[in-house]
Amino acid sequence: MTSGTSTQTEIPIRTDVLIVGAGPVGLFAAFEAGVIGLSCQIVDTLGRIGGQCIELYPDKPIYDIPAIASCTARELVDRLMEQCRPFNPPIHLDQRVETVEQRDDGRWTVTTAQGLVFDTAAIMLAAGNGAFVPQRLALPEATPLEERFVHYSVRSLADFADKTVVVAGGGDSALDWALALRRVARKVVLVHRRNGFSAVASSVDQMKRAVDAGEMEFMIGSIAGLQMLDDKLASIEIRQIDGMAQIDADHLVVLYGLVADLGPIAKWGLEIVGGRINVDTSNYETNRPGVFAVGDIANYPNKQKLILSGFHEASLALRKAYAYAYPDKKRTHVHSSYDAGLAERITSSAAHDAA
Repeated sequence: MTSGTSTQTEIPIRTDVLIVGAGPVGLFAAFEAGVIGLSCQIVDTLGRIGGQCIELYPDKPIYDIPAIASCTARELVDRLMEQCRPFNPPIHLDQRVETVEQRDDGRWTVTTAQGLVFDTAAIMLAAGNGAFVPQRLALPEATPLEERFVHYSVRSLADFADKTVVVAGGGDSALDWALALRRVARKVVLVHRRNGFSAVASSVDQMKRAVDAGEMEFMIGSIAGLQMLDDKLASIEIRQIDGMAQIDADHLVVLYGLVADLGPIAKWGLEIVGGRINVDTSNYETNRPGVFAVGDIANYPNKQKLILSGFHEASLALRKAYAYAYPDKKRTHVHSSYDAGLAERITSSAAHDAA
């Protein structure tokens, strides 16, 4: 399986389906495409595979993946990569899709800002992370500290070992990471603008017990300023009702939630509501025939933003995409258990890995 940052090319890459997004849903879609006989290419704006899962909660346990009692987001991505390895889908990272144009023959020409050009029969938008970005701290002094001392996600708990960490936010991610960080950090302070939270009750209760036990601290207030010393974060100013407070800190983790940022996708003539794309639930096709949206970016009545929902959506979307790739060919459904070709491909891949 190829991956990495692609170099500029002028020769169109021909494929049956272009999958935009290398998160869990995009990776499963690549596997499903191979199962039903479609070639695919994957592009992602990020520099690594895994999408929102890896960016926001790589070590957080996930409990609602069928047949897997528990796994971290990182483990889930690794398993999905292993699953789609028999089909070796090319993955192009650090590639932001800019333009789409439907030609007279019905196929699409898709270009990226970095110069890649794709010739594809169908487009699948699995850009959950591409559609949403972390809400950043509105302080000019935060910018030069980002990625080093000011963070909008936790990629590795080990990075915060024996450090003083301030976590800002009151949602599930903020409480979950504050609780996780208290296991490795020297000190953790959770800062939220009020004493009410938008997190699940069990996380709130666990956080309060941790505070009572002296395992972490909680302050009501908002981040008002950052002080640097020797090009490092030194302290954080907290605005409270009765005045300003200052906390010495090595790192600040800002988890204010995600905001919609569709970027160029917003200009493709799709029906967009609240930063998500309307789809037909019979096949998850958008208002533009041949363009599909699955995962968090898809919008429809009673939409559930779950990874397993994205798997289902991708499976149905690809069966409609098959008709665009092979309009004169009727696809015959075969259960995977009886698909000799699929079994041989997976067995050969496993034998090659073991060799």
